Amino acid sequence: MNFTTPHGMSRRHFMQHLAGASALAGPALALTHSLRANAAELKRNHKSCILLWMGGGPPTIDMWDMKPGAATGGKFKPISTAGEGQINELLPQVAQQMKHLSIVRSMSTREADHTRGTYYLHTGFVPNPNVIHPGYGSVVAHELAAKTAGLEIPPFVSVGGGSEGPGFLGMGYAPFQVDSNGRVRNLDAPAEKGRMRDRMELLGMLERRFIDQNRGSAAGEHAKVLRNTIDLMSSQQMEAFKVDSEPQAMKDRYGTSGFGRGCLMARRLVETGVPFVEVSMGGWDLHQNCFTTLEQKLPELDKAMSALVEDLDERGLLDDTVILWMGEFGRTPRINETAGRDHWARSWSVVIGGGGIPGGKVIGATNEDGTAVTTEPYSSEDLMATVCRAMGISLETVFTASNGRPMKIANGGKVISELV
Repeated sequence: MNFTTPHGMSRRHFMQHLAGASALAGPALALTHSLRANAAELKRNHKSCILLWMGGGPPTIDMWDMKPGAATGGKFKPISTAGEGQINELLPQVAQQMKHLSIVRSMSTREADHTRGTYYLHTGFVPNPNVIHPGYGSVVAHELAAKTAGLEIPPFVSVGGGSEGPGFLGMGYAPFQVDSNGRVRNLDAPAEKGRMRDRMELLGMLERRFIDQNRGSAAGEHAKVLRNTIDLMSSQQMEAFKVDSEPQAMKDRYGTSGFGRGCLMARRLVETGVPFVEVSMGGWDLHQNCFTTLEQKLPELDKAMSALVEDLDERGLLDDTVILWMGEFGRTPRINETAGRDHWARSWSVVIGGGGIPGGKVIGATNEDGTAVTTEPYSSEDLMATVCRAMGISLETVFTASNGRPMKIANGGKVISELV
């Protein structure tokens, strides 16, 4: 059946708006409470997680598990922290916040390809052509849905980059993507609200026809989105995306970089009640000029990450907010001929804290040159299980995938005992 677009509305505009509506994939309910009242209620009812995603595979041997004096050690010096262990000298402000954060130095995984590693670290599963698994954000949004009924904005927000999608959980738990300025593609209404509502009703009519014709689940998922779009566009909670409304001193504290603004937005979103926020900082695929690049990137990371931890702590939010810093793998202990490091998944580090997870610890160890884990190795599944445990999500949860197979949450990973 062919459908024509209404008079005065181009097909391109129609499809762009449908795409914009699809991006608003959150189970939002329009309430009359004020933003402040909602935020207070939401903070009492649930925990949140902020994933600081380092796309490209950061050289954790140069950051969290340094090897001074070894041929693999690189050019930087280690400094002491407010917790156990030492970290890179270019992270002095993060070092002061390490009492709140712990380093897991014994990550050992198999996926050293960017696409596969990103999928695995986000889902706890290796890619499988027969099923698409949900990422961290979708799992958390799904499991905490009952505790975020007053949330009008999407429960899973991705800032500054994409993320793994909702997989078999459906589009209602897809990442809501914004840039570090809080701009949402195709969200601004191109017409007055009356015309906008008419257009949404038209889209809803088309979706209902597809649903009635049993054309699969996509139309039903879109219908859920359409029911919430207008309410979302007028919600007070959308103010959480407006980082520019913060005092200048607070913006300076986080830094003016995209990552800094993204971290500040993450705090604002958590404060509003969003259970999962992912903030991306790319550019870590350092096959060459690794150390020169780190001299630029680490101060940016240091400023924003330390401000986020300190700010959450000062506002009483850190005990209920898990912070997880990671990429898809680490980088080779061996320094190549172009002063870079290549892909390495055998022995690397992540950083985690908040949400009741003890800080100041160093979990696990690698050998003298960083080429192997010498203690119990931990996997993506174990890390995900630990985050779920900290957020009060049952590890006995079992999903039914689109192919009918049962899928245990976090792929049955074990909680990292030192972080309980």
